Formats: sequence, C-alpha cells, structure tokens
Amino acid sequence: MSGNMANLTDATSLQQFELLLKNNNKCLTVVHFHAPWAPQCSQMNDVMAELAKEHKHTMFVKLEAEAVPEVSEKYEIASVPTFLFFKKFDIPGFSRQIVQILKDHNVQYSSFDILSDEEVRQALKIYSNWPTYPQIYVNGELVGGLDILKELVESGEIENTFPKTVSLEQRLKSLINKSSVLLFMKGNKQAAKCGFSRQILEIMNGTGVEYETFDILEDEEVRQGLKSYSNWPTFPQLYVKGDLIGGLDIVKELKENGELVSVLKGEN
Repeated sequence: MSGNMANLTDATSLQQFELLLKNNNKCLTVVHFHAPWAPQCSQMNDVMAELAKEHKHTMFVKLEAEAVPEVSEKYEIASVPTFLFFKKFDIPGFSRQIVQILKDHNVQYSSFDILSDEEVRQALKIYSNWPTYPQIYVNGELVGGLDILKELVESGEIENTFPKTVSLEQRLKSLINKSSVLLFMKGNKQAAKCGFSRQILEIMNGTGVEYETFDILEDEEVRQGLKSYSNWPTFPQLYVKGDLIGGLDIVKELKENGELVSVLKGEN
C-alpha cells in the first residue's frame, strides 16, 4: 500500500491488478503505468498522491509497466507515463446480441463506439437512412441491424454475407518465415517503444547478424494471434528460420553462454 491512504496502492501482478478492478468496479479506478527510469513518472506519482487525498471515492493504482508485462500488453501500453481510467459499464442489449452472433460465426470485425462521437452517431442515421443502432457494414455497404443479422442466421446466408479471409494461422506462418531472423517487438529497429524491446535491440545489434523486425503495435490481430500460435504470452519474440527462440530472457542467456550468434545463423 502506498502511504497510508486506502485508495492509493501499487499493483505488482496481473492477479492483484484484476482483483483491484473487480473489488472497485462500482467506482472510478485510475491506473498509472510507470517506469523507474522515467523521471516524469515520479512527478506523476506525486500528482496521484495529491489527487487521492482529494478524491476519496476514486481508487488510484500505480503499476510498473515493464514489471507486469501481462497487463501492459493487454492494454497496449506503448509508452510511460500512461494513465487509464476504468469504470464498469454494460454493453446495451442489442449490441451485446449482435457481438455474440458475430463471435458464434467466427466473423472477424472491427467496431466503432457511437457513444464516443455524437456527430458520427447522428450523421450516420441520415447517411445510411437507418435510424437505429447497431448498424453492420460489409465492404462499405450497409447490411442492416440486429433483425437483419438474425434473418441471415436463420436462412443460413450469414456465411456468404461476410467476406472470407485468410486464416490467421496461415498468415502467421507466412509472416514468421518472411525473414530468416525476425523479431516481433514494440516499435522497430529505429525506435523501440518499450524497455524490453530496447534491450533486445541492443543485444541483436551487437551480434552483427542481419535481422528484420515487425511492430506488433501496428497489427492487433498478429499481436494477439502470435501469443496463442507460439504459446508465448509476452513480447518481444524472436524467430529464426520460422522457429521460436524466445523472448528477452532467453536471448540474454544465449548471449551469456556465447551461443547467440550461432543460433541466429541457424547453426544450432
């Protein structure tokens, strides 16, 4: 616990963080993702402490971004300091139903929260000549709302309505074999966007071996899919000739053992 205030605390693990959110789901929770090497984070911690004194019904949580990568990955923390605000809310009934139908039929989709932009919310009703939400579009054309989607399910036409895509597994296989040495990281060779990626770049650059990078922050599908595909939940991830070598800790061990260069060249 930070200081003597019950509403200001540190989260040092995924389990603790999730428990904090669960126990405080009826009030606002403010989370500061910080790093000890960033002086501005120390300043923000001081600001949080003052705010905690004034707002007794708000929970303030400090979380070291690189020490709890599972949480940082989940919420796409690319830099520090970063603040996230959590408060429990329910998806409206129609939207909840339509999301479930899309999931049940393995439809890949993106979404836009109309509650976040009143101008879009009102203009789209006129543009589409459809007065209610949710609205589903395929290739820029309006399909309809929940009732239309239910009719497509009942008639069996839903499978033909939504475009077929290359399976994620095939895409990942193609991607990891794109280069003999490929590093999936936050950022790229020119600009790492987290401490772990920065450290592994320094090690890789010291080997003299050519390698390519892929910025997982630019592709959420790859970012999430690769965790399951490789059975490796965190980034960075290093692949050599299509095979996973591991993350930062593994690369550090290989370097210390004098085996890294030979592994990168595919000799081991």
